[in-house]
Amino acid sequence: MPAPASAGGPPSVRTAFVSGARLSGWTERFGASHGGYRLQDDDDGLRLVAADGAEALLQAPWPADGRPGRGAGPLERLAALASQPRRLGLLLVRRGGYGIGVASEGTLLASKAGTRYVQSRTAAGGQSQQRFARRRSNQADALVVAVAEQAGMVFAGQAFEYLVPGGDRTLADLVLGEPALRDYARLPRLAYLDVQEPRAAVLKKAAADACSVRITVMDPAG
Repeated sequence: MPAPASAGGPPSVRTAFVSGARLSGWTERFGASHGGYRLQDDDDGLRLVAADGAEALLQAPWPADGRPGRGAGPLERLAALASQPRRLGLLLVRRGGYGIGVASEGTLLASKAGTRYVQSRTAAGGQSQQRFARRRSNQADALVVAVAEQAGMVFAGQAFEYLVPGGDRTLADLVLGEPALRDYARLPRLAYLDVQEPRAAVLKKAAADACSVRITVMDPAG
């Protein structure tokens, strides 16, 4: 007879993005759902440790950089920091397309999204595989150059202080390594955004997320 399955399971982890204006309400609901919490000020952010074992790590969208948020406690100060109108440049790219924008307070001030196709990998071998690999490499190279050119046009004349990459990490790094973006690549980079194919709607949501508190919630093991 097979052994009975364990009743327990690994803890679930999920990520949410909450604006500074909504942070107080979010933490109140978290406490009400988990029997209250205690607050820890960790090196990597504020941690809410709930009575039932759940945890939530709250991270500011950007560093204080001499402009800390004001408030009576750490949660109020975090909300105030996230509410500051700082400008960000977003560069999202995947095999199927790209999204580029400049955002402040969760709103796009300038943007461009488009499609560009790079073939998926194949399991075929021999000369066919080699020809496919060359074709795919050429397509990826063309995508990198095209996205860098588009980013240069969107970013031109737009002042911003941080860069937010997202999508495919390798492609984003290649785009930022292009000469056309040399000056922008020197800017401080904020947390990477894991996004779907960056269509216009995805870019719009990314702008809001990049200006919000990143909350990583870990529920207790079931």
